[in-house]
Amino acid sequence: MAELHPELRLLLGFDYGSKQIGVAVGQVVTGQARELCTLKAQNGVPDWAQVEKLIAEWKPDAIVVGLPLNMDGTPSEMSARAEKFARRLNGRFNLPVHTHDERLTTFEAKGE
Repeated sequence: MAELHPELRLLLGFDYGSKQIGVAVGQVVTGQARELCTLKAQNGVPDWAQVEKLIAEWKPDAIVVGLPLNMDGTPSEMSARAEKFARRLNGRFNLPVHTHDERLTTFEAKGE
């Protein structure tokens, strides 16, 4: 992921999945994030009206999409789909979209 610019304050994060897409909001200044909701998806496609509502409500400076790479760092089928989702977010909402390697994030979140 590219370095986030200092002027970015609020981020919406998407944890892409083919059946569900997790959404979180994060503050760059505090370095904190919290879960907002889980969107249902059909074959990886969300209800775009729900996504639009979240973006209108939170007015993020940028969007972050988790990139599920294989443990050796190579792309997976799901990472290609997550990148496609990231491009669609950028195209629909004209916001900067960053992908972020999410290997071991569940492990880190649990403090293991």
